Amino acid sequence: MAGCNTDCVNRPISIGFQKFGRFVGRHPWWFFISPLFISAVLGSGFCFLKDREANNLEEQFTPVNGPAKLERQFVQENFPQNDAVFSYQRLYTDGVYASFIGVSKSPNILTEDALNEILKLDKKVRALNVSMGDEVLTYDGLCARRYNKCMPNEILDVVDYYGDTIERTELTFPFFPFRFTHIFLGYSVGGVTLNSTVIKRAKAVRLFYFLKHDNRSRADLWLNEFLRVFPTNLNLTFVEVTHSTSLSKQVEFEAQTNDAIPLFSITYAIAISFSILSCLRYELDCVRNKVWVAAFGVISSGLAVLSSFGLMLHIGVPFVMTVANSPFLILGIGVDDMFILISCWQQTNVHDRVEDRLANTYKEAAISITITTLTDVLAFYIGMMTPFGSVQSFCLYTSTSILFCYLYSITFFGAILVLNGRRESHNKHWLTCMEVPEAGLAGQSKWHDLCCVGGAYDARTGQEEVQPMNHFFKRHYGPFLTKSGTKLVVILLYAAYLGVSVYGCFQIEEGIDARNLAADDSYVVQYYNDEKAYFSEYGPNIMVVVRGEFAYWDERNMSDLETCVEDFKNLSFIEKDIVTSWLKSYEYYAYLNNLNLTAEHVFKKNLDLFLRVYPDFKQDINFTGNSIHASRFFIQTVNISTALDEMNMLDKLRDTARKCPVPLTVYHPAFIYHDQYAVIVSNTIQNVAVTAAVMLVISLLLIPNPLCSLWVTFSIVSVVLGVTGFMALWHVNLDAISMVVLVVCIGFSVDFSAHITYTFVSSKEPGGNEKAVEALYHLGYPIVQAAVSTILGVVVLSASKNYIFRTFFKIMFLVIFFGLFHGIMFIPVFLTFFDICISKSPPRISPQNEQVGHAVGNCQANSTQRSRGEDEDEDKDKQIYVNHTFVPDTNNQVCQSQSNPVIWTVALNNQRTTTDQLCLAGSIPMFKVVQSETYKVHQQISSSITCTQQATML
Repeated sequence: MAGCNTDCVNRPISIGFQKFGRFVGRHPWWFFISPLFISAVLGSGFCFLKDREANNLEEQFTPVNGPAKLERQFVQENFPQNDAVFSYQRLYTDGVYASFIGVSKSPNILTEDALNEILKLDKKVRALNVSMGDEVLTYDGLCARRYNKCMPNEILDVVDYYGDTIERTELTFPFFPFRFTHIFLGYSVGGVTLNSTVIKRAKAVRLFYFLKHDNRSRADLWLNEFLRVFPTNLNLTFVEVTHSTSLSKQVEFEAQTNDAIPLFSITYAIAISFSILSCLRYELDCVRNKVWVAAFGVISSGLAVLSSFGLMLHIGVPFVMTVANSPFLILGIGVDDMFILISCWQQTNVHDRVEDRLANTYKEAAISITITTLTDVLAFYIGMMTPFGSVQSFCLYTSTSILFCYLYSITFFGAILVLNGRRESHNKHWLTCMEVPEAGLAGQSKWHDLCCVGGAYDARTGQEEVQPMNHFFKRHYGPFLTKSGTKLVVILLYAAYLGVSVYGCFQIEEGIDARNLAADDSYVVQYYNDEKAYFSEYGPNIMVVVRGEFAYWDERNMSDLETCVEDFKNLSFIEKDIVTSWLKSYEYYAYLNNLNLTAEHVFKKNLDLFLRVYPDFKQDINFTGNSIHASRFFIQTVNISTALDEMNMLDKLRDTARKCPVPLTVYHPAFIYHDQYAVIVSNTIQNVAVTAAVMLVISLLLIPNPLCSLWVTFSIVSVVLGVTGFMALWHVNLDAISMVVLVVCIGFSVDFSAHITYTFVSSKEPGGNEKAVEALYHLGYPIVQAAVSTILGVVVLSASKNYIFRTFFKIMFLVIFFGLFHGIMFIPVFLTFFDICISKSPPRISPQNEQVGHAVGNCQANSTQRSRGEDEDEDKDKQIYVNHTFVPDTNNQVCQSQSNPVIWTVALNNQRTTTDQLCLAGSIPMFKVVQSETYKVHQQISSSITCTQQATML
């Protein structure tokens, strides 16, 4: 299947990178200093960080054009809020308020002692004041009013009215008749145990203190004073108290940014330490260890973050809390590229010029790191299609960071490889930069050799000594993995993985819990816990709006509307007996006054008088110009306590409204956040599908076998499926935050499989098992290094008090863990099953010529004195070797000598040899072929002695 190779794209890219690598190798200081200068200039954008911060929860974590926002606009235009007749259920926002929940330490809070402490807390809140210049702001001056009085907590009115007899008073629930009306206790008394409708005992009481909307700055000052004073010096014996305000959720969310900097510092320290340790030579060679290379590789990622973030801040891109996760991701990507480049560098010939070594390093690594960069960047740009501001900002910052990471990897990090390579070429110590001998003298201690002797390399190949882990993958893990029994176990393991993943996908919950927007130890979380524990029976009071002009006096229209109201009442989560309707009250008013409301003029003529008698309902009808432009009624939900309940409630309410022949809209301020349920799944699926298609196109272009590139796409789908399923089993919801990290999953799932797949299909080995072993030999350890370093980088986030960081850790851990197993286990095994993915391979060579194959087949040159123009010749030489078999020719022997370790190369007959000296070191087999062309085979003994023989080609 060699004919299906698509190297028309990757070959020019490799050649281009080879030339660029040679240019970097000749001018390393340009590429070392320029990124530092660029980072310093762009990094000045952090001066604008405070101005660019955009952590408004509604703007960033709700759909940009969510239907609830349009519904709110309609409600706001048609039913303006009246602070003189304040009504909580008629707010089109959450309102401006302070609140506390008192929980009894005994089974019942409706005791005299507990209620007295609640009354003392109420007095303390009402006595709070704060100075604003010369003005003193008090609760009485700022409170929302109802009939010229601050909005009351009616349960306290009841307690105050009954006094010492409250424990003997039979309070009915949820409505209690009090002073010629019925007050609703469902929001103020919680944890209720009933005897029929009478409260037997209750566990908690909740109080609200609403403020006017007209001057938010004044209200915010008082609320901040409430937060400062309220938790201190309560001295309570019978009640435990939790508190919150309308500001709390936003303030606590913004406070999480303070947690990012120390975590980021710890992460980079861990990454540098691990990178250095993993790059140390096994024998601790003081010349060829990569201490500085590893350290500057991590610094390169830091420079990429500095440059990209600075650039985004300069051009005014909003900085959202979710963006604080990006540096942890960029570190993983940068370290991944670093390990790939180091691996290719170590496979070059140590005797080559440094610029040639970098050229060959870039030639081999270019496609791998280009594929991963393109896939990551495109994944994040596709992620910008989501309707969440937080996701869009994260994707824009991160995609730009990945581009800078890529640029700095091939410039700044390449320059570091060159400078370090120059030091190694002179055999200088990594720390002192003093030249040291390659071999120690007899009688010297082991510590002396460890510190003062270095520069060892493989004399057979001319390459640096291979890391022991590479040998492990080649000699042990690779052969073990390609055994038939092992493959069967891998298939069964993958089937189990797939089964658990699919099961988990059906268990996933959608939406973000309000508690997750604050730190675990926040007072807001404690308040939400009490609220969920004791006040979840009665959910939001839903507004049902009749849009546009509607003939309420028409009997047929009224029949349709009544049917729709009954449909709402029949929903399982709607309390049938709690409906607030101006129309029902008007009909009762008409009945008492003997009015015929089926006549239009009677209906409109008496409506004004009715609204003057019942001013609350004036807020429920837009009656202007003798026309009713809109009206609304309210229905009460029950038992809405989980994200799934909220999603089902919103879907069924909107579906019921759509089916009604009357133009209806349902609205509640919480719907602004519930709208995420309508788009989160569809957008996630859309992102995964589009990204997978784009990745397939990139793989087809850059991986030299179109059928094998399908495995990269398979890896994307498989890893995303696994991450989604297991994150559900790990109690991570699908929300705006986890969707951000799923975008990460798409990019990272490509990285490991792309490296392995590309190396597999590029291999010249004859069979699938041999190709898999070779791919693991070259890239198994770099992939493990990258995976472990990334996991170590994010593991500190698991200790964070913030949901966003912990969620990032959980999903990143799953992404890297499953991506690693796909890269070094599943994909190599699956590739061996498909011979169609195996390119035509050269015939096996005889043992006596095996060394020639090592020299010609490798990516690096073996001549230590090769000129710049010999790269094309080297490619031709490889083709000669790969396509023909050489046999001894005893008639054309040029020299004879003793056998020694050698490096073989093949050259055209009309080329000059590297030396005119005859070989003194070994018996060299001759070769003859039936074609007329004759070639020379060189045996390189050292940098100055080459043995030449004639060969002809079969």
